[in-house]
Amino acid sequence: MLATRLDSLFRFSMPGNRHWTNDEVAEAIKQTDPELRVSGSYLSALRKGRRTRPSPELQAALAKFFGVSPAYFVDAEYAEQVDCQLALLDQLRQAGVQGIALRAIGLPQDSLEAITAVLDQIRRQRGLPPVDDENDQ
Repeated sequence: MLATRLDSLFRFSMPGNRHWTNDEVAEAIKQTDPELRVSGSYLSALRKGRRTRPSPELQAALAKFFGVSPAYFVDAEYAEQVDCQLALLDQLRQAGVQGIALRAIGLPQDSLEAITAVLDQIRRQRGLPPVDDENDQ
């Protein structure tokens, strides 16, 4: 369970267009907390399930590094929500629209509707089919 969740964080969290390495994450954690003992090889063992009991301090440091709550490693419901969000971000990244989606966060509904109208107009001009808004909230 821990191995799968930690590996998901590594797979979906990307600086630029590449994945974090175990060594990079270990080094970043050590810079934040020099007292914490962690290495790239230890993170690799955690990701592969060869090691299964990181200290609570390391779990908290990993959660902080990847921007999730420490509950991600122990709460199945919370982990599922985060995994869905990470998968969506990955789809947006692959589709090349992550920047647009991130810029839309926090905008009022009328602004989102205006952006949607502009995008719909561009799609029509390009001869693309309309988008089904059934799942929009």
